[in-house]
Amino acid sequence: QVQLVESGGGLVQAGDSLRLSCAASKSTFSTHAMGWFRQAPGTLEREFVAAITWSDDSIYYADSEKGRFTISRDNAKNTVYLQMNSLRPLDTAVYFCAAGPRLSPRRVEYDYWGQGTQVTVSS
Repeated sequence: QVQLVESGGGLVQAGDSLRLSCAASKSTFSTHAMGWFRQAPGTLEREFVAAITWSDDSIYYADSEKGRFTISRDNAKNTVYLQMNSLRPLDTAVYFCAAGPRLSPRRVEYDYWGQGTQVTVSS
């Protein structure tokens, strides 16, 4: 069982930056990829943001976030990061990290999920 704990969310103003962290509880060799998803207020869908593999530098971004968001990892700390720049009110959401066997933008490909961290961007 892999446990994921997100941190780094908060209330910021439009144009600000935040870095989210996702710490995994154990070795993640069985979970080849880590992804970030977000769920906006009043919606049921978790939208793909970015994903990265542990073993190489394969990265996948949602088209809408390319250039503003950067995903990275620290294998020694079993931690994945999401650097978010030039934040907009529409980025307001609960951000979840997830672990799965393959790099994918599809929510169903991920087996383990964190509890989420709230990001609120005021205008």
